[in-house]
Amino acid sequence: MNEHSEMLAKERIGKLLYKLSAPAMVGMLVQAMYNIVDTIFVGRAVGFMGIAGLTIVFPIQILIMAFAQTIGIGGSSIISRSLGAGNLEKANKTFGNIVSLVIMVSIVVMLLGGLFIEPVLKVFGATESILPYAAEYLGIILFGTFFFVFAVSCNNVARAEGNAKVAMYTMLISAGLNVILDPIFIFGFNMGIRGAALATVISQASMSIYLIYYFLSGNSTLVLRLKNLKIIPDIFKETMTIGASSFARQASASIMVVIINNSLAFYGGDLTIAVFGVINRLLMFAFMPMFGVVQGLQPILGFNYGAGQPDRVRSSIQLSILVTTGMSVFAFLAFMLFPEHLIRLFSTEQELIEMGTQAIRIICLAFPVLGYQLIGAGIYQALGKPLPAMVLSLSRQVLFFIPMVLLLPLFFDLQGVWVAFPAADILAFTVTFFLVRGEMRLLKNEMILNGQWKERQDVT
Repeated sequence: MNEHSEMLAKERIGKLLYKLSAPAMVGMLVQAMYNIVDTIFVGRAVGFMGIAGLTIVFPIQILIMAFAQTIGIGGSSIISRSLGAGNLEKANKTFGNIVSLVIMVSIVVMLLGGLFIEPVLKVFGATESILPYAAEYLGIILFGTFFFVFAVSCNNVARAEGNAKVAMYTMLISAGLNVILDPIFIFGFNMGIRGAALATVISQASMSIYLIYYFLSGNSTLVLRLKNLKIIPDIFKETMTIGASSFARQASASIMVVIINNSLAFYGGDLTIAVFGVINRLLMFAFMPMFGVVQGLQPILGFNYGAGQPDRVRSSIQLSILVTTGMSVFAFLAFMLFPEHLIRLFSTEQELIEMGTQAIRIICLAFPVLGYQLIGAGIYQALGKPLPAMVLSLSRQVLFFIPMVLLLPLFFDLQGVWVAFPAADILAFTVTFFLVRGEMRLLKNEMILNGQWKERQDVT
């Protein structure tokens, strides 16, 4: 058993969760800085129409990430459980298959996106006035598809073998480079929104280069061999099945943003799309630390579930729920108390600031329950249970939010779009709570059978 596997099997849960989650949290926050920094510089250089253009492209970026997360999370779940069971050969074959899938997906996205860029942007909510800004940005972003998909997928692989710091370093390097390049290209070379896109692509390329170096340097538990690039049907099927819940969550988030953009264009116009673009960046920044905890939790769950240690699985779930709930409460207070200061970072246009301040206070009303909800979906992915993972991934965006955002504006106009957020969050939390409670009971029963159970106070 190597050092990383030893840590996953025997390290104290609290310390282990911190070791794996802290780098992931830092990495996710840094990743969020991509869109935040782009939006701040574009807002200052181009104005709210530039922000609106980024807002239209954002769900397309989410959709590309959905493919990357499907491959990365689905494959890393197999890798974690294989390493836990001592099956290094299967872990290496899965890694090779992940790389092959990344290449195939990247080629398809680049070709289709480039051929149908304007029709796609109109479907995603671009008005005639916003379309030129969105097309300029997306046209360059598509060239970096491989770098983005490879980095997102292989970051999950590094975490799966217990090396979360590598994933953090890739994001720190790329985000730091993006912060440096944005003002140079946007202001120095007077490239405007195209400069933001170019800075992003170059920064994503740096992520991929670092990861390639890591996996070829001999420091990784996994080894990339040419023979393992051949797609193995069983591994492909399992990867897609487990990763499907991630795809469903990300793709439904993309569809959700498309519906929001179109609703905002109808009920409010270009300015409201820009307002949502700013708020969405702030929400993403609040979500990212919680996603970091989920990413840190998943290899712990996958490894220990594969190793037959339900006590460690159960303790990890309980602790992670406490941590993410604390984070979601903190974000709720920040958005309720300081919304104007946060929105002013992106724009000095008073109308945008006033509308955004009112909207974000409505949107974040149910934020305290989001931590529990995010952990719920991550649990089932890590345990290799695709059906409940799919249900939880779809519940917020598809089952609840989309109907709400279509119906509520009929009665409350623009305010109905904002109210749809907390309404969907509360309903999704209810579903998550009962499913997770059921899983915790199953783990308890397994612990009783193994003689591992001691009476304790549950925190879930």
